[in-house]
Amino acid sequence: MNSTKKLFIQTFGCQMNVNDSETMVTLLKDLEYEPTDSPEAADLILLNTCCIRAKAEQKVYSELGRLKRLKKGEKKVLLGVGGCIAQQEGERLLKRVPYLDLVFGTHSLHLLPDMVRAAEKGERLTRNDFLDPDTRLDLFPRKEADGGVTRFVTVMQGCDNFCSYCIVPYVRGREVSRRSDDVLQEIREMAVTGVREVTLLGQNVNSYGLKSSTEPDFAGLLRRVAEIDGIERIRFTTSHPKDISPALIACFAELPKLCSHIHLPAQSGSDRMLSGMNRGYSRREYLDKIEALKKARPEIQITGDMIVGFPGETEEDYNETLSLMAEVGYADLFSFVFSARPETAAAKLADTLTRKEKQERLDRLQRLQQRMTLERNHTFVGTCQDVLVEGTSKRSEQIFGRTSGNRIVNFAADSSLVGTIVTVRIVDAFQNSLLGELI
Repeated sequence: MNSTKKLFIQTFGCQMNVNDSETMVTLLKDLEYEPTDSPEAADLILLNTCCIRAKAEQKVYSELGRLKRLKKGEKKVLLGVGGCIAQQEGERLLKRVPYLDLVFGTHSLHLLPDMVRAAEKGERLTRNDFLDPDTRLDLFPRKEADGGVTRFVTVMQGCDNFCSYCIVPYVRGREVSRRSDDVLQEIREMAVTGVREVTLLGQNVNSYGLKSSTEPDFAGLLRRVAEIDGIERIRFTTSHPKDISPALIACFAELPKLCSHIHLPAQSGSDRMLSGMNRGYSRREYLDKIEALKKARPEIQITGDMIVGFPGETEEDYNETLSLMAEVGYADLFSFVFSARPETAAAKLADTLTRKEKQERLDRLQRLQQRMTLERNHTFVGTCQDVLVEGTSKRSEQIFGRTSGNRIVNFAADSSLVGTIVTVRIVDAFQNSLLGELI
């Protein structure tokens, strides 16, 4: 008799959460749970949540409402919530959603197997205590090195910056860096299973190792990762502009394995707004770092984040953001209307714009970025790009991969090329991808 149970995980938010969801799969294998793409087929449903914006939080509660029907069926289904909303709400979430079985915060991932065992016996429980740095390191969950072409590797967690709008320090805790030996061993094991590209993850990877006298800084860690046989490409996210060092910028000039892409969120082009956001840098300082990055790696592709409608934002402040976008020449941009988050300093500021005004500014900004992205994509037409093939594209006759600059390329070729780097001539460009032909 097959005792395997089905696990469905829905992930909200950033790459950090995607990485945590993969870890949940690993942790629950010993309890004989295997992943499924169907919540209807699942014995255990977990929502891995994000609360960095109000809209993300609302989506989670909407999904919980939709899942209620599965709890009413004949089949016993366990329902759990993890991640940032779980950390923020804790026991309140169990009271608000009476059919919820377990709630586990951002520091409680290692407790998930025991919590699921208890839930299987009928308990309803919450774990959202913060752990001290040493305990966090000792209990740091790892994923299995089970192959794939690209993988995420968490190198640090938490944030000490306390940007005035950001809830991350309150739900992820203060910065703690993983031991470099653990990170490197995990990547070596991945390389043995066929992983060719790793993305190093953290809320602020630039601050990796700065609290330790025995660990390398982030630039030093990158150099050690680059020495691992089998790893052909290295990416990282996210970088805080105030913490990007000359040593890290030099890596783009000196490490061929380091990809030609950086995600460097500006959040605003206005010095007045940057000060109100407590970002720790000026517009000029941000642009100086962009210039240094382009000098180190001329072909580098830069992506970022922008917030519109921050309290007190004037039309002049907004226009400075648009002009910064044009000056940087972003390849892509994630942009959002300001969302007041509980406990943050910005939540106490008076809102000076209507929802309609904020949305109009966001629409204009996004239209500008769409034009910039399409124009930039067209500059690749006629060039030859090295593409790491990741899998079969939505069109069955094509495979896809990414350039070093993180541009998605679809092209006709055999799927046996998955996991290899091939040269592709770009023949057409679209809003979100490039079309190529294999050389």
